[in-house]
Amino acid sequence: MRDFEFPGRSLAIGRHGMAATSHPTATLTAVEVLKAGGTAMDAAVAACAVQCVVEAGSTGIGGDCFALMAPAGSDRIVAYNGSGHTPAALTLEAVAAAGASALERRSPHVVTVPGAVDAWTLLVADHGRMSMAELLAPAVELAREGYAITPRVATDIGNQRDLLLADPFARRTFLADGETPRVGSLQRQPELATTLEAIGCEGRDGFYRGAVAQDMVARLRELGGLHALEDFATATGEYVEPISDTYRGWTVHECPPNGQGIVALVILKILERFEPASDPLDVDGLHVVVEATRLAYAARDACVADSAVPGAIVDHLLSDTMIDALAARIDLGRAIDPLPVLDAVEHSDTVYISTVDKDRNAVSFINSIFHPYGSGIVAPRSGVLFHNRGQSFSTVAGHPNAIGPRKRPMHTIIPGMVTRDGRVAMSFGVMGGHYQAMGHAHLLSKIFDHGLDLQSAMDMPRLFPLPGTATIEMESRLRARLGEALEHRGFRVIPPKWAIGGAQAIWIDWENGTLLGGSDHRKDGCALGF
Repeated sequence: MRDFEFPGRSLAIGRHGMAATSHPTATLTAVEVLKAGGTAMDAAVAACAVQCVVEAGSTGIGGDCFALMAPAGSDRIVAYNGSGHTPAALTLEAVAAAGASALERRSPHVVTVPGAVDAWTLLVADHGRMSMAELLAPAVELAREGYAITPRVATDIGNQRDLLLADPFARRTFLADGETPRVGSLQRQPELATTLEAIGCEGRDGFYRGAVAQDMVARLRELGGLHALEDFATATGEYVEPISDTYRGWTVHECPPNGQGIVALVILKILERFEPASDPLDVDGLHVVVEATRLAYAARDACVADSAVPGAIVDHLLSDTMIDALAARIDLGRAIDPLPVLDAVEHSDTVYISTVDKDRNAVSFINSIFHPYGSGIVAPRSGVLFHNRGQSFSTVAGHPNAIGPRKRPMHTIIPGMVTRDGRVAMSFGVMGGHYQAMGHAHLLSKIFDHGLDLQSAMDMPRLFPLPGTATIEMESRLRARLGEALEHRGFRVIPPKWAIGGAQAIWIDWENGTLLGGSDHRKDGCALGF
């Protein structure tokens, strides 16, 4: 039960429908779609389109999308991979010939063909009731008429000011005379409004063909990219078979590789080898969480890649043999050293949306441009801000995740679902790039091991071990309490660069016929039910 003497948020409660997003305008949009008779998928796409405008540093139509859906509240989870491929002409040799020894953030070579719009149009066609024009109308209005800058958005722009200054079209769009816009000031994206209208009228062809595609390809090729109109015209995502495993009697569902959802399952299976501590902030308990994360991410960086690459990687990583071997390496007295790891990059940002409608269709929806403001490259006439997802590729020849033609990189964005007894129990996600897999596992541990409600679990202080290192980013409340103890065990404890992640979740209470929602205070958003 929440202690009302402390600052924080109560759970959102509803009966007929609910949405949880990281921006209040997006949450309100989703609820309005649900109240108008739209499905949970309609609401998720409408909310995401709004966030592509008002929270552009976290998501955009120049990025990728993954989704899980529980039709009519069942445990028959549907999964969709909306991540894009590299251009057909992009090879390791081409990257080397261009003089790129590393995949730099502002390089056009890290821009894969965005998969989000293709995913939206197909998911709405298959699981929605409303037209794309109706769903995109709120985003169009905001982009054209203007929207107010919220505190977290202003902070993100300030952190990325130098990146945005480097691109003339990004500078024109997101900065105010070259400076960070003030909280409450208005911002407009008229070019993006026109592009969203084209998608609403023409569907995916309004983005992947015609004037918008020509503008995107021209801008990328101007910067040295190898993209072609054909790469965009043939872009497509796919329905995939979700992966799952149990934790404390609950079944956790994730998208398969090339996403890192499997890493969350590996962490959970390692945690299940240990008896939960009585206190969610117990130092031994957090030591186990940290080490399970470090081991699982080391396995990820060595193995996880495009699901089109052959191999039984899922069965291998989730096997009892592998999990037992990883768990056996954890010593509560000291950090594991050395820790094998290959090719890791820093954690970043994204948006996550959870929606449930009156028919108990539940949607777990995530859309990302990877780092805050992605590559910082904006196409001038269409207003599309490109992601930098290709930075997750390896440049090591023969690596499973090596960059290559028409290939998808290892992805950090992962929607989650929990089921039990034939029904969905929770739609959830945790934003924050590389943090997400640990975020999934740690959130579920706090709920199922310690009995915390969704909001209380999100409100707990966080930590994140940077992949491949013994360095732990730790929020101030936790550093004051446990930082010294973990440093004595061989870890290096530092403040995070920015807030660690951001969670949204909806729990379906089948017995009472109600919905319970939580939304992370580390973002601007909220959960609303009706």
